[in-house]
Order: sequence, then structure tokens, then C-alpha cells
Amino acid sequence: MLYSQILLAKKENRKLLAILLDPDKLTVEQLSSFSNKIKNSPATHVFIGGSSFEGTHLDELILHLKKHISLPILLFPGNPSQISATADGILFLMLLSGRNADYLIEHQINAVPILAKTKLEIISTGYILIESGSETAVQRVSKTKPLARDNSDYAAQTAKAGEYLGNKLMYLEAGSGAKNVVPVAMIKKVAQTLTIPLLVGGGIRSKQEIKDAFDNGADLVVIGTAFENDITFFE
Repeated sequence: MLYSQILLAKKENRKLLAILLDPDKLTVEQLSSFSNKIKNSPATHVFIGGSSFEGTHLDELILHLKKHISLPILLFPGNPSQISATADGILFLMLLSGRNADYLIEHQINAVPILAKTKLEIISTGYILIESGSETAVQRVSKTKPLARDNSDYAAQTAKAGEYLGNKLMYLEAGSGAKNVVPVAMIKKVAQTLTIPLLVGGGIRSKQEIKDAFDNGADLVVIGTAFENDITFFE
């Protein structure tokens, strides 16, 4: 069970790292070099998904990845159209930072009949978008405002409410290509408030920023754009 493994890693203080791949930016032909770089990186998981996806090659991408890497592949969908039975699991996201009902419950309801036809491990995940200095794709597509980056208390309250609602993971997100990462003070405050594993991502461009997130309580760090732009990132 993927979730059990994440819980065990938290218990043993083993830090996890996910490479986030945006299917809108990837072709199957590009995956060979990507797969080798992922295999030689410290990554423990691969997430695949984005705020929007208009393609039809998601299944093909995942099956190609599985031929080359043995890491668990988790869907990170912006909507039900990004569900693929070929993945290992799905982060079943609830946008806790926004008040758009589509991203709080409507997309989730529409996903149920699709998920019922799969064997995906479904992991309830609270998703909190943090202001990052520029409008991100999540903000634009969901039409919701991020939480203020200088109010760690409110972010921690929001995260704890998600835990009380039954979320199994909590994701603090600055957004794809964010100008600024989630502040370390906020990561620390949220981590101290939660008992469930904390994921942190968005705008991370250096190994030092990964370390800072881990040092302040992140259990799993997600890196996407920086790896897409430079697949030698971990060398």
C-alpha cells in the first residue's frame, strides 16, 4: 500500500521526493531521457498531472514510464479527465484554500464512477495553494485566491481542518513555476500542527530549497518545473 509506505517513512523520518511530470508538456518520445534521469535521481515517487490537460496520451505516458522505472506513479489530477487506470494510485485532491465548490466536491463526485472501474489506491489529499508572487495555473484554472504567505497560523488552521475532515495527506503548494516557494516558517508551523504527512512543492529550484523544506518538517518534497527545464538537476 502506497499510503502505508508514506506513513512508515514519516515514522522513520525518511524523507521522500517526488518528480512531478506535466503531461501537457511531455511527449512519449521525450520520456526515454526523462526516465533515465528519474531512475538516477533520488526520487522515491513520480506524480503525473497538471491544472489542465487536453491530450489523449496519458495512459501511453504512464505505461512507457513503467517500462523504464520501478517507482510508484501517482496521479495528481486537476480534474476527472486526468484519471488513468494505468497508474498505481491517485492523490484525491480537495482544494482547501479556495471556495470554488467544483474543486471542493464537484470534481470528486464526478470522479467516482471513473475510479470505480480502476484498481487505483485512492489517497485523500488536502491541497492548499499559497501566494507565490505571481498568478499560477492553479489559481487561474480554479478561479480561487491563494492563502497569504505571511499568515502561517491561518495556513496551519486550514491544514488541521483538512486533517479533521479526513484528509490522509496535506499538500502545501506555491504553484507550478511559482516565483517564491512556500515560506519555511509556514512549513514549520503546519508540520507542527499536523499528525498526517506533509507534502511541499511549487517553485523549488535548488537542492538547498529542498533541504530547507525537509529541515522544517516536510515529509515529501515535490519538484516539477525545475526538473523539466533541467534534467541534470540532481547531478
